Amino acid sequence: MGKGILGTGAVVLLVILFTGLLLITSGGPNSACAAVAANAQAAATHEPVDGYVGDQLVNAASIMNAGAALGVNVHGQIIAVMTAMGESSLRNLEYGDAAGPDSRGLFQQRDTWGTLAERMNPTQAATFFFQRLLNVPNWETLTPSAAAHAVQINKDPDHYTKYYGGSQSVVSALTNADAACAATLSGDAPVLAQALVHKIDAGKITGLSPDHLREIRWIADGEVHQNCGIDTRILQVITIATNMFDSVGISDINRACTGTLLGAGVNSPHYANGGGHAVDFYAFNRTPTTGADPSALKLLKALSPVMPAGSGTGQSQCRADAGVTLDLSMTQFSDSCNHVHVAVDPYGTEPMKEGEQ
Repeated sequence: MGKGILGTGAVVLLVILFTGLLLITSGGPNSACAAVAANAQAAATHEPVDGYVGDQLVNAASIMNAGAALGVNVHGQIIAVMTAMGESSLRNLEYGDAAGPDSRGLFQQRDTWGTLAERMNPTQAATFFFQRLLNVPNWETLTPSAAAHAVQINKDPDHYTKYYGGSQSVVSALTNADAACAATLSGDAPVLAQALVHKIDAGKITGLSPDHLREIRWIADGEVHQNCGIDTRILQVITIATNMFDSVGISDINRACTGTLLGAGVNSPHYANGGGHAVDFYAFNRTPTTGADPSALKLLKALSPVMPAGSGTGQSQCRADAGVTLDLSMTQFSDSCNHVHVAVDPYGTEPMKEGEQ
């Protein structure tokens, strides 16, 4: 759908405790994203998020607030919620298991962690977790599951990976955060893809024919298919979108993978240099986009501060026809009004850049 970059183709309270800049690098997750806090009362009546509801969301809010009190950034808060999902399904368990008969609480902490009363107190249990996480060398550069494992010492170091997408969704929902800072937390392609597959399976990401969602699945599974890769920065763009909306529709990613020549042909960032350097969104919250609708504008405003040099977005004439003017960091060009095209320089390697909350 989209043309080349040039020419054609938080009530829920967000509490910013520290002034933070969004830093997304190819080497690891953002380390400066501000801590956020959630309203536990609002969480109790929040609609289900990825299957978690009621007391589970209240417990997630308690975890987030414990992290915020310590100044732990959003990435760390998501790791903590992810860990509790993997240990207790966000339930304050009063029993252990065969491996740890004395394990208790959200994080299944054993008696060496603290008293039973402390471990059964969600805020104190989360505080224990964060205190140990912060003492893990370079925890922010580890994969989320590896960071959690360094604290929990689970039998399977990758045990928590499958909960990462759900944790992102819960943290985003409880903060009601639209900022890209709360959305994009990793520069690790497989981690990003695994979280996105979780959302695909939950019906939060839909696609069209040809099937470009399989490209995300392959990256998540570690499969290499010639000319079917996706630029990590585009995975980050998709992550931002999926954390901003309940659902998104994706119509195009890597045209070299599907052998499709449209718009700018082989010069399109969808196709050039192995392809996968652009994404086309055809719907937000199951409503078709025109590139000038409120959802499209919301996404572009969130993306603008963090896109690397050489990035572009289409639908400029769609916005002009609707009387909308956007001051964006990205190059804007004309394109069909049935999607939102976002692309990075297919030959560039500059990571997503700093942007203010």
